[in-house]
Amino acid sequence: MVQCEMCGAETSSPKTIKVEGAKLDVCSDCTDFGTEVKQPSSSSSSTKYSTGSSSSSSSGSGQSSGSTSSSSSGGSSQRRSDMFDDMDELATDYDDRVRNARESKGLSQSELANELNEKASLIRKIERGDTLPSDRVQSELESFLEINLNAEGASGEDSEWSGGSSTGSYTLGDVVKRKD
Repeated sequence: MVQCEMCGAETSSPKTIKVEGAKLDVCSDCTDFGTEVKQPSSSSSSTKYSTGSSSSSSSGSGQSSGSTSSSSSGGSSQRRSDMFDDMDELATDYDDRVRNARESKGLSQSELANELNEKASLIRKIERGDTLPSDRVQSELESFLEINLNAEGASGEDSEWSGGSSTGSYTLGDVVKRKD
């Protein structure tokens, strides 16, 4: 027995209707609230799915389980790369690095802004840590001030961390740093 998605009544033969763009499986009493959807494509797709599963289960069940096993083991052994793997991380002390480099060159914030063709307010915000520099501004700052704003120890931080159990599973206690 299936529950009607409109009234909640139990029904043995639900009908699919469309109500304001949503398809609902409803009992025969609730079919008047929407337009009944004819399902020739859904029955053919269910035939397609049942045919595919019956053919794979009858003819190649070992084959299909072998392919899922190999794909799942491949997926678990190596992580899929994404666009963030290629990106450099900005150092957490980028604001101090910019300020120290600017002061060591003997420039004011407005002079540095003029050299980079940026607003002085942007330099102030970057040095206070209120805003992150865009990629373009970051590269201009790095080349003009001859500094590196990328986090150099990001992978090193992960390798020096020794929390966790021998099974490789971690708990919240392994990650949290207390402020005592």
